Amino acid sequence: MRTVIVSGGTGGLGSAVTRQLLDSGWRVVAPWLVRDELERVGTHPNLQLVQADLRDEKQLDEAVRAATGDADAPLFGVVNLVGGFTSGPRVHETPVEVLDAQLDLNLRTAFSLNRAALPHLIAGGGGSIVCISTAATRSPFPGGAPYIASKAALSALVETMALEYRDDHIRVNALLPVVIDTPGNRAAMPDADTRRWSRPADIAKVVEFLLSDAGSAITGGLIPVTNVG
Repeated sequence: MRTVIVSGGTGGLGSAVTRQLLDSGWRVVAPWLVRDELERVGTHPNLQLVQADLRDEKQLDEAVRAATGDADAPLFGVVNLVGGFTSGPRVHETPVEVLDAQLDLNLRTAFSLNRAALPHLIAGGGGSIVCISTAATRSPFPGGAPYIASKAALSALVETMALEYRDDHIRVNALLPVVIDTPGNRAAMPDADTRRWSRPADIAKVVEFLLSDAGSAITGGLIPVTNVG
C-alpha cells in the first residue's frame, strides 16, 4: 500500500478524489479546516483526517508527518486541491490585495506542500504530484486576471518541478478543468448551464491514473479535463 496526501481532500472536488483513491487501495491523508466538510468523506480504515491550515508551517509539517508515519504505506503521492477563485473588474480597478490572495491560495499553498513532501518522495525513490490549474490559462476571460495569473504561475511551477525532479523518478502534472461541478459553484452560479462543467468524479479518475503506475510515462503535463456533455 502507498500513501497519498490530498490537500483540500474534504472539499467539493477533494471528497470525490479521496473516495476514488480509497476505492483504489491508497492510504489517504487529508488535511482539513472546515468541520462541516468531514461528512463528505465519512470514515474509512485507510483514511486519516488531519486538522491543519497548510498556510501555517507548523501545521503543514504535522500533516506531512502524518502522511509519512506508516512504514508499511510510504508516501508516494501528493494531490494539491486547495485553491480559490475570483472574478471581478479589470486590472486597473482591482486592488493588488486580490492578486496577493489568489497567489496565496493557488500557488503558495501548493508550493509549500510540495516543498515539504519532496524530500520524502526523493528518499522513497520516487512519486507522483498532481496540481489543479485551470483551462482559463489557455482561454482567459475578462475580469479573471488575478485568478488566471495565479493558476498560470502554478502551471509554470509544475513544468519546472517536472524537470527538476525527473532524475528522482518523481512525476509532476497539472489538470486544467473548466468550472468544476461542485455544490459551491452551483450555488454561486444558479443560472449557469452546467452540462459542460468538469465533473469531480471524472477528474478523480484522472488523478488516480496519474498517481498510479499506469501513468508512469506522463510528467510535465498540463492536461485538460473538460466534459464533452
